[in-house]
Amino acid sequence: MAPKDVDTASFVFCSHCERDVPTANFNLHSLHCKRNLERCSVCGEMVARTCADEHFNELHALVPCPKCGAGIERELLYIHENEKCPQRMVACVYCDFPVSAADLHAHSDHCGSRTEMCIPCGKYVRLREKIAHDLQFHGEISGNEDSTRECITGPGSLAYLEVPPQSAPSRTSPPSTSRHKLLFTFAITGFAIVIGTYVLQRRGPNQ
Repeated sequence: MAPKDVDTASFVFCSHCERDVPTANFNLHSLHCKRNLERCSVCGEMVARTCADEHFNELHALVPCPKCGAGIERELLYIHENEKCPQRMVACVYCDFPVSAADLHAHSDHCGSRTEMCIPCGKYVRLREKIAHDLQFHGEISGNEDSTRECITGPGSLAYLEVPPQSAPSRTSPPSTSRHKLLFTFAITGFAIVIGTYVLQRRGPNQ
């Protein structure tokens, strides 16, 4: 026997909770829905009337940010503190000194104007222009090997260029000339020991 087609007309749309409800249960659902549920005016979620205050206090009640004092919805407080709060501490891209996000632009503008001498060419270059200088005149990014990021779009920017530290030259294998000298020394020493042993053996019976 072929399966019966689902009758889509057997559902009725509930205007209170905005859900499709089976026609057979609609009257019972309608009475229960309007009596026990209400829509949150902030997030639009349907919640039980008895839990409406608890829902609002746990998610939407404004609480002061411990850093800047602004009123923030409780469920958004963590994001605000770590990503949006103007008093959160962030590191300057030039000196790694922690400053508040509100003061970052002014600090970076001053800090990026400091100059350091470029080792390859001996010129003094502003920190904010160091990468452009290295790429233009030296064809590569130089500088402090411990630094893994440099600002490339001006003071206060959060765009960084990842610069992997250059690997130091290997010192485990000695130069070829030193190895040859060492082998030559071992050969001379061994030859001297053999000659000395032979002389002592020849002189032994005559003593």
